[in-house]
Amino acid sequence: VSYYFPLKTLWRSFFAALVAAFVLRSINPFGNSRLVLFYVEYHTPWYLFELFPFILLGVFGGLWGAFFIRANIAWCRRRKSTKFGKYPVLEVIVVAAITAVVAFPNPYTRLNTSELIKELFTDCGPLESSSLCDYRNDMNASKIVDDIPDRPAGLGVYSAIWQLCLALIFKIIMTVFTFGIKVPSGLFIPSMAIGAIAGRIVGIAVEQLAYYHHDWFIFKEWCEVGADCITPGLYAMVGAAACLGGVTRMTVSLVVIVFELTGGLEYIVPLMAAVMTSKWVGDAFGREGIYEAHIRLNGYPFLDAKEEFTHTTLAADVMRPRRSDPPLAVLTQDNMTVDDIENMINETSYNGFPVIMSRESQRLVGFALRRDLTIAIESARKKQEGIVGSSRVCFAQHTPSLPAESPRPLKLRSILDMSPFTVTDHTPMEIVVDIFRKLGLRQCLVTHNGWVCPPRVRGPRGWGRGSPVRPLGEVCRSGLAPQSPT
Repeated sequence: VSYYFPLKTLWRSFFAALVAAFVLRSINPFGNSRLVLFYVEYHTPWYLFELFPFILLGVFGGLWGAFFIRANIAWCRRRKSTKFGKYPVLEVIVVAAITAVVAFPNPYTRLNTSELIKELFTDCGPLESSSLCDYRNDMNASKIVDDIPDRPAGLGVYSAIWQLCLALIFKIIMTVFTFGIKVPSGLFIPSMAIGAIAGRIVGIAVEQLAYYHHDWFIFKEWCEVGADCITPGLYAMVGAAACLGGVTRMTVSLVVIVFELTGGLEYIVPLMAAVMTSKWVGDAFGREGIYEAHIRLNGYPFLDAKEEFTHTTLAADVMRPRRSDPPLAVLTQDNMTVDDIENMINETSYNGFPVIMSRESQRLVGFALRRDLTIAIESARKKQEGIVGSSRVCFAQHTPSLPAESPRPLKLRSILDMSPFTVTDHTPMEIVVDIFRKLGLRQCLVTHNGWVCPPRVRGPRGWGRGSPVRPLGEVCRSGLAPQSPT
């Protein structure tokens, strides 16, 4: 995967985003004339002492992320290695049935997850009828105002806390089993829901602590009696970001995503504190995010840009083939027939083949992809007369002279990559790995002075560290694998 981003692509992306924002604003899908899904508008700023509970939410997010990654990978590995993985439809039916039966009694698990997050993010106003806003009102209040002071929790709030605790346990268990299932189940929204539930519970706890102990030194300076001091919805938003950060191990981009989802620009600092804490705590148990863990589980060739290559090996030390491996399959410029190439394609699973001048002069000419060879030969057999199995295949610019009775040659120079990526045999692997990361290469050819090195030839002193090297190697995306299969 390459992260090279040219300027013209940047402008195209900007224009596409501009059109998308205009269309979204015109449609108004959320019914609030906003461009964000979970728009928040709190009437109270956050205070410095609240950084401590925000950091605690970050710790919870990191612990949740570490637990989720290990549990989900263990379940997915078991799914791949047992008979249960052979019946994906049955797994979906069982998970859906359990979800319906267990989730229905609880009003917070019965809700759509997006609606649940929106309710947890919402601040309690004078007209809110939710159980989360069932506070004991001050009978001496004479008017309804938007800025409602902190109040003691009523029975509805305590009941909602117990229901949220049960919903938290349910969401944690089900998210472990549903991520990776054969239907789209998502990761962002379920993780945000788990964090929002935990954050709302912590927010209510801090709110009640500030109400009953407003004379404590941590509350005394900011929380006056009868003042609106704590916003539980803000804690839900911070908890959502912390749990999502613990799972994905994203930092800056995650804060931007949450800001875009909520529009809460003034709460960037609490979000950054919680997200960074969740990443640090999660990294203490393992540096892989959920996506990197699944890439490793599935055996995909991926070089993580965050990992450092500390080995001192050279390209000649890790190139393929090795001494014990079969010789590398190569094509000659004008000495092979159509049957020879088709046999090589059928007998190997390589993604492509280096093209050399001849078996005697192994100077590298180019690289031909397996897919292009197959398509070109099939097309030539159908559209060009005289192309048979014994036809000579020519990658050179000029066709060599052939006997008059020879069949018509097949010219394939048009499919040849004349400038494949190559490195010398004494190139440090640190540089080779960096090339693969930045350019997203699939293969890189190893040469010596532009030549494919002859077998068992020892180079000058220091070349290949004084050890014999194979004639040609291919350093693949993993840095250690043989030629990439199709």
